[in-house]
Amino acid sequence: MITIDLSGCKSFEHKGSLYIDKAIEALDVLDNATGIGNDFIGWNHLPSHMDSQLLDDCQKIAADWAASNINLVVVIGIGGSYLGAKAAISALSHSFALNMGTEAMQVVFAGNNLSEDYSAELFDLMQVKNVATIVISKSGTTTEPAVAFRLVKQFIEEKYGISEAAKRIVTITDKARGALKNLADAKEYKSFVIEDSIGGRYSVLTPVGLLPIAAAGFDLHSIMAGAREIEAICSQRTKDNPAVLYAAARNLLYDEGKKIELLVNYNPKLMYFAEWWKQLFGESEGKDSKGLFPASVSNTTDLHSMGQYIQEGERILFETVINIQNASRNVVIPSDKDNLDGLNYLAGKRVEFCNSKAMLATILAHIDGGVPQIVVETECLDLFHLGGLFYFFEKACGISGYMLGINPFNQPGVEAYKKNMFALLGKPGYEDLASKLEKRF
Repeated sequence: MITIDLSGCKSFEHKGSLYIDKAIEALDVLDNATGIGNDFIGWNHLPSHMDSQLLDDCQKIAADWAASNINLVVVIGIGGSYLGAKAAISALSHSFALNMGTEAMQVVFAGNNLSEDYSAELFDLMQVKNVATIVISKSGTTTEPAVAFRLVKQFIEEKYGISEAAKRIVTITDKARGALKNLADAKEYKSFVIEDSIGGRYSVLTPVGLLPIAAAGFDLHSIMAGAREIEAICSQRTKDNPAVLYAAARNLLYDEGKKIELLVNYNPKLMYFAEWWKQLFGESEGKDSKGLFPASVSNTTDLHSMGQYIQEGERILFETVINIQNASRNVVIPSDKDNLDGLNYLAGKRVEFCNSKAMLATILAHIDGGVPQIVVETECLDLFHLGGLFYFFEKACGISGYMLGINPFNQPGVEAYKKNMFALLGKPGYEDLASKLEKRF
């Protein structure tokens, strides 16, 4: 279950009902598929329509690789093709698994940058590991993942041979066309489909996110069960629908002049979840000169860096706090006979007790400082509840985008830098643009 606490958003008491009504109207548009971009809402009822065989197929690949003593899986993709999986694995994994030597299969990510140092260091790791790869791209020609795949594919083929490489390469791509699809068919790679109706940033609950999550050793049936529960809740035309409440509150605050939304967590395991969330909302809503700017902080850490600005800087932001109500582990603060640090008043209390009080203290201080607060609460950070959080934010994003009056499912602005990059890289067909750009330097 996910609940929304809007007690820190005072204007919602007076204007909230109007925005809730607008959010329910937007929910109808989304669920009835009558809005702009409705050919990209295949994610909307995905959890309840998921074929369990697909989950089993993903788990089988992970099991087969583990049985073959593969201990490194390189996931190649950019944007939504890696952020969801990275967020899930970071949230669910032991923070120090690599240092403890307990992680049987390590999942790393490539193709999300063009850093030569990063590429070289990836080769260093592959040299000492038993390697497989998952490459994710609808077209197979997006520059960053295409470069990474060319490098990793060549490495695997040279190290293990062409025939064995085919068992170590899995593609997730378009079902009918594209360079990667053609290569997968020619090489007889195991392949999963990215449905045309699901954009990258909404794809975490498809094989795009699920196969890497399975490779990291996690149960896909549990994460999808959590998503199904929240799908049912967030499809209800009620004023306590959490996706409706969240979309309503953030649009109200936007209309009141708040231009930045900070996603706040009090568990460092959620750092990459915030990165996934930033892409989801930034790419969905940042268009037509509209949209909240999504940013994030990890507390209590960032209270010692960003806390001053949030408390007393320009009043253009609000915070959405993710409150994980129960920690998974239990660590108690001991007593110390000398008490030189003055902390004996905390002796016998759990560290999470301190964390929860720090969160409450910060929320109250920021409210007093003129920073409205939305609190998104869920019971714990496990597979089931993480699946629910992923779906909740996807649903709320679709509703919020329609409230804003934009298409939440396209990203036309992403192409601007690509054209310039192709021209400066010397890609055939971009010679005229290259000439114009070079004159600007």
